Amino acid sequence: MFIDSVKFTVISGKGGPGCSSFRTEKFVVKGGPDGGDGGKGGNVYLIVDNNTDTLSWYKGRRTLKAENGKPGMGSRMSGKSAPDLVLRVPPGTQVIDEETQEVLWDLVEEGTKVVLSEGGKGGMGNYHFKNSRNQAPTYFQPGLPGITKNIRLELKLIADVGLVGFPNVGKSTLISVCSNAAPQIANYEFTTLTPKLGVVEVGEYTSFVMADIPGIIEGASDGRGLGIEFLKHIERTETLLYMIDMANYREMLMQYETLKEEVKKFSPQLGKQKFAIALTKIDAIDPDEINTKTEEFIKAIGLETVNENTFGFEKDKVYHLQDVVYKKFDQTQPFFVLPMSSVTKQNTKSVRYALYDLINIDK
Repeated sequence: MFIDSVKFTVISGKGGPGCSSFRTEKFVVKGGPDGGDGGKGGNVYLIVDNNTDTLSWYKGRRTLKAENGKPGMGSRMSGKSAPDLVLRVPPGTQVIDEETQEVLWDLVEEGTKVVLSEGGKGGMGNYHFKNSRNQAPTYFQPGLPGITKNIRLELKLIADVGLVGFPNVGKSTLISVCSNAAPQIANYEFTTLTPKLGVVEVGEYTSFVMADIPGIIEGASDGRGLGIEFLKHIERTETLLYMIDMANYREMLMQYETLKEEVKKFSPQLGKQKFAIALTKIDAIDPDEINTKTEEFIKAIGLETVNENTFGFEKDKVYHLQDVVYKKFDQTQPFFVLPMSSVTKQNTKSVRYALYDLINIDK
């Protein structure tokens, strides 16, 4: 089950109380106080673990509490400190204080470890309170209480490329063809209900991560459809691939402008990221219409057609790149516009290499 938002309360352990005791030993008269200190309560830690990819472990858990420290004992023996409670989260998790809505941490790197709640200090035993005026103190300190925090964890997936498109435009098919992901695929809208990540192999030692999110419709940034709930999963991506369905009942220009607008409304910064355009489902239209519809779309978004195959990536060994009509780098314009079909795999290899070029173009 994919869970990307959870709320719960964390409580660190209470410190153990000190001990009030007196030394009692044969032939030792008035041995004096010897009460030991209480043990420290357990801390609550968060650690980033690459082996986890959702927050499903936390679903249904209202309170997570570390153990309390053990009380002190006689003969100046300290109580045992409690073990720490370590909570594992996937990379990309934000920790938010539920009361102030402040983002406490943005946990991205593997192995990052933060203290969410400090355990209480153990109380001192009566041994510490003896002095010349009070040589037989009977009082001791109780342990300090643990710290209670109400937090919310929000997972924002980390990917190099985010797929953006209306429902049923072929996003899941593309990620299944290009990567190791196996999303559900069907011929109806909103087949994808949860985000999917896939590793796209470009060469023997090179790859990038692609994220597929549920389809975006007009008003998604205001909560329509699956809306803002999943738009956040492309917020960390530096590269977007807008997927425009050439066989859809919606006009291609309308699809593109709507997607751009919804992304911009959700996150102005995300709307400025570098991007490319894939024109999908060319297998579902008349081959003679591909070039015509592509050129019309290119002109409609204010670009010029480029007919030369001046690509820096390996050419597709099965299909030629004659359908590639635009490739240029400008942050305000698409890096490429490429008609393709995930079903027949036409130009899918070209998309992989072109996206890899785009990801690394300014590095």
